[in-house]
Amino acid sequence: MGKGTPAAGGTDPKRKTILVVDDDGDIRETLEMTLTYEGFNVWTAKNGKEALARMAAEKTAPAAILTDLKMPEMDGLELLDKIVEDPGAPPVVLISGHGDVPVAVDAMQRGATNFLEKPLEQHRVIVTLNKALREQDLVEENRGLKKKLGAGFELIGESKAMQELRAAIERVADSEASVLITGENGVGKELVARNVHLSGRRAPGAFVTVNCAAIPAELVESELFGHVKGSFTGAHEDRTGHFEAADGGSLFLDEVGDMPLAAQAKVLRALETHEVMRVGDSQNREVNIRVIAATNAELDQAVEDKSFRLDLFYRLNVVPLHVAPLRERIEDIPLIARHLLERQAERIGRTPVALADDAVAALKGHGWPGNVRQLRNVLEAASIFADEGQITAAEVTRVLESGPSLASPASVSSGASGGFAAPFDAPSFEEFKNQAESLFFSTRLERNDGNVKRTAEELGMQRSHLYKKLDRYGLK
Repeated sequence: MGKGTPAAGGTDPKRKTILVVDDDGDIRETLEMTLTYEGFNVWTAKNGKEALARMAAEKTAPAAILTDLKMPEMDGLELLDKIVEDPGAPPVVLISGHGDVPVAVDAMQRGATNFLEKPLEQHRVIVTLNKALREQDLVEENRGLKKKLGAGFELIGESKAMQELRAAIERVADSEASVLITGENGVGKELVARNVHLSGRRAPGAFVTVNCAAIPAELVESELFGHVKGSFTGAHEDRTGHFEAADGGSLFLDEVGDMPLAAQAKVLRALETHEVMRVGDSQNREVNIRVIAATNAELDQAVEDKSFRLDLFYRLNVVPLHVAPLRERIEDIPLIARHLLERQAERIGRTPVALADDAVAALKGHGWPGNVRQLRNVLEAASIFADEGQITAAEVTRVLESGPSLASPASVSSGASGGFAAPFDAPSFEEFKNQAESLFFSTRLERNDGNVKRTAEELGMQRSHLYKKLDRYGLK
């Protein structure tokens, strides 16, 4: 069988299919013969309306579409507009007469892949189609890679706020501009940062996270920029800093508002020069990174208070993204809850726990001061008490009423029953200390609206020490 010989019985599933659309029967026949000889399956249609009907009948799209511009009933531009509505649309190559070139150029801006001028040259047709197919293969490969890399980092929700956030991420993804993500504790700022990274061309590169508030002030420079052996006490070997580790990828500066002032100046210089110098070294090292920062603090106020540099604020806040708190997107709670339960089930290798309608109502009726992080913890605890594989309102209420974020100091002294709300009922002194300490930090953190920096100052603690406590008790 020769290269252009069709398989017995008609369409060969191993070949790519080209849809030829032209009202000129001679052109359709010539293109069909040429493309069949080159190893393609070929469908033909005499106008856009017939082309759409053919695709509907086949219940699939061709690999590419080659269409004339001017045709009766539905012309090439109308067909193009219909095709590009689908995110996974095949490439469309337009055939134009000499006087139609400006129209064809406009069509490319509307989504067409390329155009060919009449009279058609066989070699040019094949080259153009093969190029379009190769580009489409790369798009599909890239889409598959991003999907694989992004598994587990989905942004769940169909509220207006979430739709606008996803749209903003798509617009900024391939840019190299710095992004500043704002929002309350627990809303998922790191998840948003990962989506910015995974949606852009840097997706295959590293995504390095730095919690600026959790690093002791005296170690910030070493953590960010690295150090050489012997540069200070305890520097027993060379160390690569976070800036270098993120080379070719993205650096996520979480809680950037808590970065010490002394470090801010050096971070600004690194961002502007794209160079870092390890502590104790004399050689600059080039870094190619994209910076994504996040904060739950009001950086405008921090700038006024002289605790955050104005020039660094401008450098980071090129593209601002805000993540709405859960209480402002209540309609997303059922979707997020079921997604979290599915992820939890995957981790432990079990069937996901179901969520009863009354449980959904109970979840939607809560204020969620801890946002998605609190929702995740509540669902994890509720699933433990769920009977017959289903969480009901009773389990949700039980967990919420015993949670540290809702407990008050009075509940400790009164000996109220239930989990962390009753440390005096703890089975051991160690458990009592843990429960009482968790309640103490939770209450103080809530009093300061989740502001870790302000809470640490009020308690006379280093922020890094407070962060360790919060991590220990799952409060951050």
